[in-house]
Parts: sequence; C-alpha cells; structure tokens
Amino acid sequence: MDFDSLCFNIATLIAGVFVLDYGADKFLDHTVIVGKQLGISPTLIALLTAGAEYEELAVVVAAVLQHRGPLALGNIMGSAISNILGAFSLGLLCHPSGMAFDSSANMYSALLLSVTTLFVTLAFFNQLNQATGWMFIAAFTIYLVSIAYAIYNGIAEAPELSDSDSGSDSDDEENQDTRAPAAETSPLLRNVNTQQEGENRKPPRPLYQHIIQLLVGLLALSLSGYILAHSAGSIADSLHLSGTVFGLTVIAFATTLPEKLLSVLGGLRGQGGILVATTAGSNIFLLTLCVGVVGVAGIPVEGEDSFVLFDLVVVWASALCFTVVCFVGPSRIAGLILLAAYIGFLVLEFTVYKR
Repeated sequence: MDFDSLCFNIATLIAGVFVLDYGADKFLDHTVIVGKQLGISPTLIALLTAGAEYEELAVVVAAVLQHRGPLALGNIMGSAISNILGAFSLGLLCHPSGMAFDSSANMYSALLLSVTTLFVTLAFFNQLNQATGWMFIAAFTIYLVSIAYAIYNGIAEAPELSDSDSGSDSDDEENQDTRAPAAETSPLLRNVNTQQEGENRKPPRPLYQHIIQLLVGLLALSLSGYILAHSAGSIADSLHLSGTVFGLTVIAFATTLPEKLLSVLGGLRGQGGILVATTAGSNIFLLTLCVGVVGVAGIPVEGEDSFVLFDLVVVWASALCFTVVCFVGPSRIAGLILLAAYIGFLVLEFTVYKR
C-alpha cells in the first residue's frame, strides 16, 4: 500500500466534500431566485430544490464517465439508505413534542415505497439496463409533471426550502412591533425611521448576476463530482474495497451531509413537512433519475464488485420503515431504532459484506 498516495486521496476526498457543499448551496439558492424573477412558481422551485439531489447526480455522472458503475450504483443505494436511516432518524430524535406530519406525508412515503420496490425488483433480477434506464428517466419526468400539476391545482402543499424565509418574516414582524410605539407617539421618529430604512435598503441584484452565480454553483458541483468519484475509487483500490462498498458507506455519508443538517434543523423547529418531503423527494430523485443515468450508460455491474441481496433488502426495508413512521406519526423511539439500524448497516458493510 502506498501510504502517501492514500493520504493524498483522503485529503482530496475531504476537499471535494467542501466543494460539493459550496456548489450545492450556490446552485440551489440562485435557482430559487432566478425562478422567482422569471415568474416560475416559487412553490414549485422550493419543492424541487428541497428534494433534489443534484450533488448526487454530479457524483453519479462523474463515476459513469470514469466507467465506475459499481461506485455510482453503490452511492445511489447508500444515499437512499443514509437519507432515511441517517438523516430522517436525526430529525425524529430532535423533533419537539408538538411536531406532526401533514396530509401529504402519506402520499410522499407511499410513492417512495412504490419506486423503491420497482428498483429492488429490477436490480434483483439483473434488469438494470438501457431499456429500464430510460424507463426510470421517464418515470422521473412524469413525477415532475405530476408535482407541477398538483401544485398548480392546489392539491399538494410544497415544503419550504429553508427556515431563512420564515425567520426573516418573524424578524420583520418583531421589528414592526418594536417600531410601532415610537412611530405612533412621535411623527419625528417615524420620519427618521422611514429615512433610515430607505437608506439601508439595497437595490436587488440584476437577473444576470444570479444566473452567473447559478452557473458557478453548477461548475462547482461538476468539479466536486469528478474529485469525489476519482479519489473514492483510488481509496477503494488502496484499501482493497469494492467500489460498491465505498459508495454505499463513505461517499453516501459525505454527500448526504446537507440532508442531515436540514433534517436536524427541521426536527428542532418542528417542521415535519420539510423533514418528510426532503427525505422522500431525495430518494425518489436518486431511484429514478440517477438510476436511469446508470442504466442508460450501460456499464455492467457484475461479479464480486456488484451489490448483494443484503444491500437491496436494506434499501427496501428502510423505505418501508419510512412509510410506517409517516403513517403512524413522529416518534423519538422510531428515530433511535432507525439510527441504530444505520450504525449496524455500516458495521456489516465494512466487515461481513466488504466483498
């Protein structure tokens, strides 16, 4: 083993995670702004960005271009498991006593379970090929169209992208409350406050600046995908691990860190809609579009470097547990069980199922 090469690739992997996080934030934030300024439904933009795994797609595409199909497929399955057993469980553990799931939680969870069942069935019978790849991409397209139609007709309630909007609204209300007495009792103070607000208010940025920032984020995503895929493959070769195992564990854990952070914040603030929609939307994105990209690429996943039945069972069982929790309601005990299952999954992957 070349220890110097191993350390370099580990450092490169860590740097790639930081670039990934930067690119994802930049891309998603400015996508929302551009959508609003172009007149696209902010609700639809919020739903797509909250549940879309663009960073995972970048990693998958980079792995496919490097002909590392097992790494791409392992990352998809590992991320789907990590989103439920890792991120969703943390949100359940952190939720306050009054948090409840809205009416759309059952719809999201049932849809995710159906998509997961289809993926597991085709993978078990080795039917992940170009034909089924195009089928998954078509299913993702139908999913987007159906969400847009549901939002347009007021059927579905989209989750908020982040807590910053609600926080700014509450801050504005507090500021209005604190300014109200002074404005009512003194016209002079009211004129001074109005003048200061006008001076402090900055003009909005033009649209082209947000488009440039969006492209910068997209470039960072593409760069991070190449870095993560290449360094992960080199580390897996140095440690004599299969690409599937490394994608299932290390890469999946690293690329779902934003989802874990969002789940913790959503749980702490009692926002069950964000918690459920982010988890379900992310996994639907992974198991339709990302799986479709791997299938269309036509890279064979065979031999000892392929996934095993244990991986498929965990993917399906995690989706089933997610559906049960959504129908029953949030519980810290359920969160603790899911988190313990995730730790057990990681231990088994690095010991019994390390290929």
